[in-house]
Amino acid sequence: MLIALWFLLSAGAIYFACEYFVNGIEWFGRKLSLGATATGTVLAAFGTALPESAVTFVAVVFGKTAEQKDIGVGAALGGPLVLATIAYAVVGLALWRNRRRIKQADCIVRVEHRRLARDQAWFLAIFVVKCGLGLIAFAIKPWLGVLFLAAYAMYVWRELQSSDTAPEEEELEPLKFQPAALDPAMSRVLLQTVLALLVIAFASHTFVKQIEAIGLALQLSPHLVALVLSPVATELPETVNALIWVRQGKERLALANISGAMMIQATIPSSFALFATPWLFDAPLMVAGALTAIAIVYLWWLFRRGRVDARWLAPVGLLYAVFAAFVSWHFRNPG
Repeated sequence: MLIALWFLLSAGAIYFACEYFVNGIEWFGRKLSLGATATGTVLAAFGTALPESAVTFVAVVFGKTAEQKDIGVGAALGGPLVLATIAYAVVGLALWRNRRRIKQADCIVRVEHRRLARDQAWFLAIFVVKCGLGLIAFAIKPWLGVLFLAAYAMYVWRELQSSDTAPEEEELEPLKFQPAALDPAMSRVLLQTVLALLVIAFASHTFVKQIEAIGLALQLSPHLVALVLSPVATELPETVNALIWVRQGKERLALANISGAMMIQATIPSSFALFATPWLFDAPLMVAGALTAIAIVYLWWLFRRGRVDARWLAPVGLLYAVFAAFVSWHFRNPG
């Protein structure tokens, strides 16, 4: 009962804190004169991806056993898979379910399709290199982690150079820490955003621990919990942020947040793991990489067409079910 209580409380805290975070990060983007997409891909994504990147860093750098380091490597692969499958599927279903609430006559996703297609291509190129390094061993591999950090820096620079917005995103809800102000103070914006992020980090850590405890109580395989359930839990803030923005009719911000978080997960945690581990994949990690690549190719194809029905995003979530089934089978039949 205590585990269930903490599970529900932490999940509720994540959603509550995300409401404050998305409100604060929108105002922060406005104060910095950033477009909607840059606010989602850089500011929101970096904030919500910070906790799980820290988890990877601690696991690979301070882990004393090979198993502890493997958790960090698994997180570096599991995060992008969750975002490329479950997060996009959830956004697609939410857009479809909320179309009347946000007064849309159809299910078409109103975003800058060419830019999202370019993001998928950029991510896929980095991800293929990342997975390729996991299949071979050579002396200078750890130094290549610097290239992933450089790739993310280039991505951020490119995002900040382009400005865009949409009419529905020009009107911001009042800052929750200063609701009466038409132009809230920067100090209040920062205070709300940072406090919300701290609550998200603490609640996410608690939520992951409860997932692990539930898995233990249900006698699930530790590998199944580490590779399948924990990544879903750690990527919950990005998914919740996206749901909140969809509910507000801001699908551009929702998809930008997921796209930016994927880019972070493809570079920063991977660089940490390359610095501190051999970065060699076993069968589950190879399957995770292959399924992520399939999902990205599908998403690239959708956005490249220039007209995306929200319902077409839903099937990509099935790839995560395939991964869960494979992991369950693999560790049940290790021979």
